[in-house]
Amino acid sequence: MEFFCYHRDRRDSLGLRTELREEHWSYMDRYAARMIARGPTFAPDGRTPTGSVHIVDLPNSAAARAFAFDEPNYQAGAYRDVLLRRWHNTLGRTMWDWPGGRSGGDRYLVLGLGAGQAADLDVSADRDELIAYGPLLSDDGANWLGTAALVRAEDPDEARALLTPDRYAEIEVHGWAFGGRPPS
Repeated sequence: MEFFCYHRDRRDSLGLRTELREEHWSYMDRYAARMIARGPTFAPDGRTPTGSVHIVDLPNSAAARAFAFDEPNYQAGAYRDVLLRRWHNTLGRTMWDWPGGRSGGDRYLVLGLGAGQAADLDVSADRDELIAYGPLLSDDGANWLGTAALVRAEDPDEARALLTPDRYAEIEVHGWAFGGRPPS
């Protein structure tokens, strides 16, 4: 089962996150073989971290909750909240399989929180710019709750246009970057 996990930073937690960076990476190393995508989100200034996205394939909801809530930054109080939802990997690949690579162009997390009938289940025609894409689902996988995507786009407005606006209660767009240990 695939899960989308978004830890949102508590205000002024950058020092704590910096202090726990190695512990966070070591924790995530344990899930490396199951990771579909990961990386930090940023404020509009492009430098200030605002959260951490992890899309991971785990055996069940209990394993996903353990993954989200045992994470060192969460345990230390660096995060203010966690969005954890079942997810479906519509593209069938990881971010490392995306042909665009780790750098080049602006990247965004687009998070559409659903309202009513399912929307945007089909992959956009501009698939080359999609790094990860899929519906957010209820715990049992039966109900559509929204859409989460990682995309390369010119700006936040272009990223937002990925989703059908009137089908969502809210659409959030956050700057995002490939995560994990820097390549050596």
